[in-house]
Amino acid sequence: MRRRDFIKVIAGSAAAWPLAARAQREQMKSIGILLPGTADDPVFQARLAVFYQELALLGWTIGRNVRIETRWATANTAELRRYAAELAALAPDLILATGDTTVRPLLQATRTVPIVFTVATDPVGVGSVESLARPGGNATGFMIYEFGISGKWLELLKEIAPNVTRVAVLRDPASPSQTAQFGVIQAMAPSLRVEVTPVNVRDASEIERAVETFARAPHGGLIPTSSAVALRHRVLIVALATRHKLPSIYWDRFFVVTGGLISYGPDLIDNYRRAASYVDRILKGEKPADLPVQTPTKYEMVINLKTAKTLGLSVPLALQQRATEVIE
Repeated sequence: MRRRDFIKVIAGSAAAWPLAARAQREQMKSIGILLPGTADDPVFQARLAVFYQELALLGWTIGRNVRIETRWATANTAELRRYAAELAALAPDLILATGDTTVRPLLQATRTVPIVFTVATDPVGVGSVESLARPGGNATGFMIYEFGISGKWLELLKEIAPNVTRVAVLRDPASPSQTAQFGVIQAMAPSLRVEVTPVNVRDASEIERAVETFARAPHGGLIPTSSAVALRHRVLIVALATRHKLPSIYWDRFFVVTGGLISYGPDLIDNYRRAASYVDRILKGEKPADLPVQTPTKYEMVINLKTAKTLGLSVPLALQQRATEVIE
Protein backbone atom coordinates (compact mmCIF):
# COMPACT_ATOMS: atom_id res chain seq x y z
CA MET A 1 0.00 0.00 0.00
CA ARG A 2 1.34 3.42 -0.94
CA ARG A 3 2.01 5.89 1.86
CA ARG A 4 -0.69 8.29 0.62
CA ASP A 5 -3.36 5.54 0.53
CA PHE A 6 -2.31 4.33 4.00
CA ILE A 7 -2.79 7.84 5.43
CA LYS A 8 -6.27 8.03 3.88
CA VAL A 9 -7.28 4.74 5.53
CA ILE A 10 -6.01 5.87 8.93
CA ALA A 11 -7.70 9.26 8.58
CA GLY A 12 -10.97 7.59 7.61
CA SER A 13 -10.81 5.24 10.59
CA ALA A 14 -10.07 8.11 12.97
CA ALA A 15 -13.05 10.05 11.67
CA ALA A 16 -15.27 7.04 12.27
CA TRP A 17 -14.20 6.63 15.91
CA PRO A 18 -16.47 9.42 17.30
CA LEU A 19 -19.40 8.03 15.31
CA ALA A 20 -18.79 4.53 16.67
CA ALA A 21 -18.46 5.86 20.20
CA ARG A 22 -21.67 7.85 19.86
CA ALA A 23 -23.50 4.83 18.44
CA GLN A 24 -22.34 2.79 21.43
CA ARG A 25 -23.56 5.47 23.83
CA GLU A 26 -26.89 5.65 22.02
CA GLN A 27 -27.44 1.88 22.17
CA MET A 28 -31.07 1.37 23.04
CA LYS A 29 -31.78 0.00 26.53
CA SER A 30 -35.13 -1.39 27.65
CA ILE A 31 -36.98 -0.94 30.93
CA GLY A 32 -40.05 -2.89 31.97
CA ILE A 33 -42.43 -1.32 34.49
CA LEU A 34 -45.00 -3.30 36.50
CA LEU A 35 -47.56 -1.31 38.47
CA PRO A 36 -50.44 -2.42 40.73
CA GLY A 37 -52.75 0.31 39.45
CA THR A 38 -54.51 1.71 36.41
CA ALA A 39 -53.06 4.02 33.76
CA ASP A 40 -55.45 6.86 34.66
CA ASP A 41 -54.61 6.81 38.39
CA PRO A 42 -53.18 10.25 39.34
CA VAL A 43 -51.08 8.64 42.08
CA PHE A 44 -49.05 6.59 39.62
CA GLN A 45 -49.09 9.33 37.00
CA ALA A 46 -47.38 11.68 39.47
CA ARG A 47 -44.83 9.07 40.54
CA LEU A 48 -43.91 8.03 37.00
CA ALA A 49 -43.65 11.66 35.87
CA VAL A 50 -40.94 12.27 38.48
CA PHE A 51 -39.20 9.01 37.57
CA TYR A 52 -39.10 9.93 33.85
CA GLN A 53 -37.97 13.46 34.67
CA GLU A 54 -35.06 12.19 36.74
CA LEU A 55 -34.12 9.65 34.06
CA ALA A 56 -33.96 12.49 31.53
CA LEU A 57 -31.67 14.48 33.81
CA LEU A 58 -29.40 11.42 33.93
CA GLY A 59 -29.21 11.33 30.14
CA TRP A 60 -31.93 8.79 29.27
CA THR A 61 -34.40 9.84 26.58
CA ILE A 62 -37.37 7.62 25.77
CA GLY A 63 -37.23 6.61 22.12
CA ARG A 64 -33.58 7.61 21.69
CA ASN A 65 -31.56 5.49 24.07
CA VAL A 66 -34.20 3.82 26.24
CA ARG A 67 -37.45 2.01 25.52
CA ILE A 68 -40.21 1.56 28.13
CA GLU A 69 -42.64 -1.36 28.39
CA THR A 70 -45.34 -0.67 31.00
CA ARG A 71 -47.89 -3.14 32.35
CA TRP A 72 -50.84 -2.02 34.48
CA ALA A 73 -52.08 -4.91 36.60
CA THR A 74 -54.33 -3.11 39.16
CA ALA A 75 -54.16 -5.03 42.44
CA ASN A 76 -55.37 -8.32 40.95
CA THR A 77 -53.07 -11.18 41.94
CA ALA A 78 -53.64 -13.20 38.77
CA GLU A 79 -53.02 -10.15 36.57
CA LEU A 80 -49.84 -9.32 38.47
CA ARG A 81 -48.50 -12.84 37.91
CA ARG A 82 -49.45 -12.78 34.23
CA TYR A 83 -47.86 -9.40 33.52
CA ALA A 84 -44.77 -10.26 35.58
CA ALA A 85 -44.22 -13.34 33.44
CA GLU A 86 -44.88 -11.32 30.30
CA LEU A 87 -42.32 -8.67 31.19
CA ALA A 88 -39.73 -11.26 32.22
CA ALA A 89 -40.16 -13.03 28.87
CA LEU A 90 -39.29 -9.79 27.07
CA ALA A 91 -35.89 -9.92 28.84
CA PRO A 92 -35.53 -6.15 29.33
CA ASP A 93 -32.34 -4.67 30.75
CA LEU A 94 -34.22 -3.90 33.97
CA ILE A 95 -37.70 -3.99 35.51
CA LEU A 96 -39.09 -1.27 37.80
CA ALA A 97 -41.49 -2.66 40.43
CA THR A 98 -43.79 -1.11 43.02
CA GLY A 99 -44.50 -2.90 46.28
CA ASP A 100 -44.27 -6.48 47.47
CA THR A 101 -47.26 -7.45 45.32
CA THR A 102 -45.22 -6.80 42.17
CA VAL A 103 -41.78 -7.89 43.40
CA ARG A 104 -42.87 -11.39 44.45
CA PRO A 105 -44.31 -12.46 41.07
CA LEU A 106 -41.38 -10.86 39.24
CA LEU A 107 -38.88 -12.86 41.30
CA GLN A 108 -40.90 -15.99 40.58
CA ALA A 109 -40.67 -15.18 36.87
CA THR A 110 -36.97 -14.28 36.68
CA ARG A 111 -33.82 -14.49 38.76
CA THR A 112 -31.65 -12.89 36.11
CA VAL A 113 -33.33 -9.65 34.98
CA PRO A 114 -32.39 -6.83 37.39
CA ILE A 115 -35.35 -5.51 39.44
CA VAL A 116 -35.51 -2.12 41.16
CA PHE A 117 -38.44 -1.70 43.57
CA THR A 118 -39.61 1.77 44.54
CA VAL A 119 -41.75 0.69 47.49
CA ALA A 120 -41.15 -2.27 49.79
CA THR A 121 -42.11 -2.91 53.40
CA ASP A 122 -40.00 -5.88 54.46
CA PRO A 123 -37.81 -7.06 51.53
CA VAL A 124 -35.67 -9.27 53.78
CA GLY A 125 -38.63 -10.84 55.56
CA VAL A 126 -40.44 -11.74 52.34
CA GLY A 127 -37.25 -13.02 50.73
CA SER A 128 -36.78 -10.38 48.03
CA VAL A 129 -33.20 -9.68 49.20
CA GLU A 130 -30.68 -11.44 51.44
CA SER A 131 -29.95 -8.31 53.48
CA LEU A 132 -30.48 -4.57 53.20
CA ALA A 133 -26.75 -3.86 52.92
CA ARG A 134 -26.03 -6.68 50.45
CA PRO A 135 -29.16 -7.67 48.53
CA GLY A 136 -27.31 -10.56 46.92
CA GLY A 137 -29.74 -11.39 44.11
CA ASN A 138 -31.26 -9.60 41.15
CA ALA A 139 -33.42 -7.17 43.16
CA THR A 140 -32.77 -4.01 45.15
CA GLY A 141 -34.50 -0.71 45.76
CA PHE A 142 -36.21 1.45 48.31
CA MET A 143 -38.25 0.75 51.42
CA ILE A 144 -41.48 2.54 52.26
CA TYR A 145 -40.77 2.58 56.02
CA GLU A 146 -40.01 0.42 58.98
CA PHE A 147 -42.94 -1.27 60.73
CA GLY A 148 -42.51 0.95 63.79
CA ILE A 149 -44.21 3.76 61.90
CA SER A 150 -47.51 1.89 62.30
CA GLY A 151 -47.48 2.72 66.02
CA LYS A 152 -46.97 6.38 65.10
CA TRP A 153 -50.18 6.27 63.09
CA LEU A 154 -52.15 5.29 66.18
CA GLU A 155 -50.46 8.00 68.26
CA LEU A 156 -51.30 10.69 65.71
CA LEU A 157 -54.88 9.46 65.38
CA LYS A 158 -55.36 9.80 69.15
CA GLU A 159 -53.74 13.24 69.07
CA ILE A 160 -56.08 14.59 66.42
CA ALA A 161 -59.16 12.67 67.69
CA PRO A 162 -58.78 12.08 71.48
CA ASN A 163 -62.26 10.57 71.83
CA VAL A 164 -61.41 7.58 69.65
CA THR A 165 -61.33 4.39 71.73
CA ARG A 166 -61.89 1.79 69.00
CA VAL A 167 -59.88 1.49 65.80
CA ALA A 168 -60.50 -0.75 62.79
CA VAL A 169 -57.28 -1.70 60.99
CA LEU A 170 -57.91 -2.60 57.37
CA ARG A 171 -55.54 -5.32 56.15
CA ASP A 172 -55.16 -8.23 53.78
CA PRO A 173 -54.53 -11.29 56.00
CA ALA A 174 -52.55 -12.93 53.19
CA SER A 175 -49.97 -10.14 53.24
CA PRO A 176 -47.11 -10.66 55.75
CA SER A 177 -46.26 -6.96 55.76
CA GLN A 178 -49.82 -5.89 56.54
CA THR A 179 -50.04 -8.47 59.31
CA ALA A 180 -46.83 -7.03 60.75
CA GLN A 181 -48.21 -3.48 60.55
CA PHE A 182 -51.29 -4.59 62.48
CA GLY A 183 -49.08 -6.29 65.09
CA VAL A 184 -47.26 -3.01 65.83
CA ILE A 185 -50.55 -1.11 66.13
CA GLN A 186 -51.94 -3.82 68.41
CA ALA A 187 -48.88 -3.64 70.66
CA MET A 188 -49.20 0.15 70.95
CA ALA A 189 -52.94 0.15 71.64
CA PRO A 190 -53.02 -0.60 75.42
CA SER A 191 -50.78 2.36 76.28
CA LEU A 192 -53.20 4.65 74.41
CA ARG A 193 -56.30 2.94 75.86
CA VAL A 194 -57.53 1.93 72.45
CA GLU A 195 -59.09 -1.33 71.32
CA VAL A 196 -57.98 -2.35 67.85
CA THR A 197 -59.85 -4.69 65.55
CA PRO A 198 -58.35 -6.31 62.44
CA VAL A 199 -60.67 -6.01 59.45
CA ASN A 200 -59.83 -8.32 56.56
CA VAL A 201 -60.35 -6.68 53.18
CA ARG A 202 -59.66 -7.83 49.65
CA ASP A 203 -62.08 -5.88 47.45
CA ALA A 204 -64.50 -2.93 47.46
CA SER A 205 -67.60 -4.81 48.64
CA GLU A 206 -65.72 -6.39 51.54
CA ILE A 207 -64.33 -2.99 52.58
CA GLU A 208 -67.78 -1.41 52.54
CA ARG A 209 -69.43 -4.18 54.56
CA ALA A 210 -66.65 -4.27 57.13
CA VAL A 211 -66.53 -0.51 57.73
CA GLU A 212 -70.31 -0.23 57.97
CA THR A 213 -70.42 -3.03 60.54
CA PHE A 214 -67.61 -1.52 62.60
CA ALA A 215 -69.17 1.96 62.55
CA ARG A 216 -72.36 0.83 64.32
CA ALA A 217 -70.67 1.39 67.70
CA PRO A 218 -69.45 4.87 68.78
CA HIS A 219 -65.96 6.39 69.21
CA GLY A 220 -64.48 4.53 66.27
CA GLY A 221 -61.48 5.35 64.11
CA LEU A 222 -59.89 3.83 61.02
CA ILE A 223 -56.35 2.91 59.92
CA PRO A 224 -55.84 1.27 56.51
CA THR A 225 -52.51 -0.56 56.35
CA SER A 226 -50.25 0.16 53.40
CA SER A 227 -51.41 -1.89 50.41
CA ALA A 228 -52.18 -1.69 46.72
CA VAL A 229 -55.80 -2.68 47.48
CA ALA A 230 -56.27 0.26 49.86
CA LEU A 231 -54.62 2.64 47.42
CA ARG A 232 -56.83 1.47 44.59
CA HIS A 233 -59.98 1.91 46.71
CA ARG A 234 -58.87 5.12 48.48
CA VAL A 235 -61.86 7.14 47.27
CA LEU A 236 -64.26 4.54 48.70
CA ILE A 237 -62.35 4.27 52.00
CA VAL A 238 -62.26 8.05 52.48
CA ALA A 239 -65.97 8.32 51.59
CA LEU A 240 -66.89 5.59 54.12
CA ALA A 241 -64.81 7.26 56.84
CA THR A 242 -66.58 10.59 56.20
CA ARG A 243 -70.04 9.04 55.96
CA HIS A 244 -69.66 7.16 59.24
CA LYS A 245 -67.76 9.95 61.07
CA LEU A 246 -64.65 7.83 61.55
CA PRO A 247 -61.45 9.84 62.10
CA SER A 248 -58.81 8.11 59.99
CA ILE A 249 -55.09 8.23 59.33
CA TYR A 250 -53.36 7.10 56.16
CA TRP A 251 -49.80 6.40 55.01
CA ASP A 252 -49.99 8.47 51.79
CA ARG A 253 -50.89 12.11 51.16
CA PHE A 254 -53.14 11.16 48.21
CA PHE A 255 -55.77 9.91 50.69
CA VAL A 256 -55.86 13.35 52.33
CA VAL A 257 -56.01 15.14 48.99
CA THR A 258 -59.03 12.93 48.27
CA GLY A 259 -60.66 14.11 51.51
CA GLY A 260 -59.04 12.00 54.21
CA LEU A 261 -58.26 13.52 57.61
CA ILE A 262 -54.50 13.04 58.12
CA SER A 263 -51.58 11.13 56.64
CA TYR A 264 -48.09 10.40 57.84
CA GLY A 265 -45.44 8.56 55.89
CA PRO A 266 -42.52 8.81 53.54
CA ASP A 267 -42.55 10.96 50.44
CA LEU A 268 -43.08 8.14 47.95
CA ILE A 269 -42.65 10.42 44.96
CA ASP A 270 -39.12 11.01 46.25
CA ASN A 271 -38.62 7.22 46.24
CA TYR A 272 -39.34 7.20 42.49
CA ARG A 273 -36.89 10.03 41.97
CA ARG A 274 -34.18 8.16 43.86
CA ALA A 275 -35.01 4.91 42.05
CA ALA A 276 -34.04 6.55 38.76
CA SER A 277 -30.45 6.80 40.02
CA TYR A 278 -30.35 3.03 40.66
CA VAL A 279 -31.84 2.37 37.24
CA ASP A 280 -29.16 4.58 35.69
CA ARG A 281 -26.36 2.79 37.54
CA ILE A 282 -27.63 -0.68 36.62
CA LEU A 283 -28.10 0.24 32.96
CA LYS A 284 -24.47 1.40 33.01
CA GLY A 285 -23.24 -1.94 34.33
CA GLU A 286 -23.62 -2.11 38.11
CA LYS A 287 -25.38 -5.10 39.69
CA PRO A 288 -28.45 -5.00 41.97
CA ALA A 289 -26.69 -7.41 44.33
CA ASP A 290 -24.14 -4.69 45.13
CA LEU A 291 -26.56 -1.78 45.61
CA PRO A 292 -27.94 -1.57 49.17
CA VAL A 293 -31.66 -1.29 49.84
CA GLN A 294 -32.30 2.27 51.00
CA THR A 295 -34.72 3.62 53.58
CA PRO A 296 -36.77 6.82 53.09
CA THR A 297 -35.07 10.15 53.64
CA LYS A 298 -38.15 12.39 53.54
CA TYR A 299 -41.34 12.02 55.61
CA GLU A 300 -44.43 14.16 55.36
CA MET A 301 -47.55 14.83 57.43
CA VAL A 302 -50.60 16.23 55.67
CA ILE A 303 -53.76 17.43 57.47
CA ASN A 304 -57.11 18.29 55.91
CA LEU A 305 -58.75 20.97 58.09
CA LYS A 306 -61.95 20.89 56.06
CA THR A 307 -62.38 17.21 56.81
CA ALA A 308 -61.56 17.82 60.47
CA LYS A 309 -64.35 20.41 60.63
CA THR A 310 -66.78 17.96 59.00
CA LEU A 311 -65.91 15.41 61.69
CA GLY A 312 -66.30 18.00 64.45
CA LEU A 313 -62.61 17.94 65.33
CA SER A 314 -60.45 20.85 66.41
CA VAL A 315 -56.90 20.17 65.23
CA PRO A 316 -54.34 21.25 67.85
CA LEU A 317 -52.21 24.15 66.66
CA ALA A 318 -49.06 22.28 67.68
CA LEU A 319 -50.02 19.44 65.35
CA GLN A 320 -50.70 21.85 62.50
CA GLN A 321 -47.28 23.42 62.98
CA ARG A 322 -45.62 20.02 62.69
CA ALA A 323 -47.42 19.25 59.44
CA THR A 324 -45.67 19.40 56.08
CA GLU A 325 -48.89 20.58 54.46
CA VAL A 326 -52.25 21.78 55.75
CA ILE A 327 -55.23 21.68 53.40
CA GLU A 328 -57.88 24.27 54.27
